Amino acid sequence: MKIKALFLLASLLGANTFAQKVKYTDEEEKIMETYFFDAQFPGSSKKKVSTIILKDGSVHKGYYENIKSKKSQIYSISIKDSATKKPMTFDAENVSELYLYKSGFGKAVMVSKYMTNIRNYQTKKLGDITSKEYVRFVNQSASLKNKQEDQEFLMQLINPEFDQIISVYNDPRANQTNGFAAVGPVQLGGGILKSYYVKKGEKILWLEKSDFDDNYDFLFGDNPEFMAKYPKKSVDWGYFSFLVMKYTEMSAQ
Repeated sequence: MKIKALFLLASLLGANTFAQKVKYTDEEEKIMETYFFDAQFPGSSKKKVSTIILKDGSVHKGYYENIKSKKSQIYSISIKDSATKKPMTFDAENVSELYLYKSGFGKAVMVSKYMTNIRNYQTKKLGDITSKEYVRFVNQSASLKNKQEDQEFLMQLINPEFDQIISVYNDPRANQTNGFAAVGPVQLGGGILKSYYVKKGEKILWLEKSDFDDNYDFLFGDNPEFMAKYPKKSVDWGYFSFLVMKYTEMSAQ
């Protein structure tokens, strides 16, 4: 009985620790608000060679021609072979990874989006947005918006540097939080993406801002140290990229 009582007490204390609110310094909050994910896919270049890696291990290089998508998620990619100039089309179900080079116009669009929101100056670095030449897509079987039958798509992986436990994929149709006009087209506040596709273990889900609290334990609850330092009641959806990165870092220790 004593052992059971002690176990119950420990459980209650642990739950209470996770429920307590943590106060962060201004500097800590500034870091937590930083956006560590890659930027959304801006458009592909037809002048640079892209790479397709099939599930059988074969590699195909060619110039981007066209993509077919469902709710902006890729289910087919067409290229012109860089050596033979022969047109080739690959269905997502046969592709393991895809690397598309960004177009010059796409980069210009990214810069324009960056410049029109003051919040970006505080949470993102323009160099990080434009420096990567290619965008990486990975085959995933997902239910679009958790409503449709699972289908294989080539989804943009936006945390390639820290995807060891949690993989985050771009939702091309994600809405953004609202801000208000400051000067002309420049917006003050808002601009935070409100949804992503997130995979942990074998489970992949469409994660919305409104469902963040409900899925917090699933995403991070298996790391008590992380949960004590970043309890659900102390964090915000705007910290999501930081939280995924920090959770990965703390879980590897």
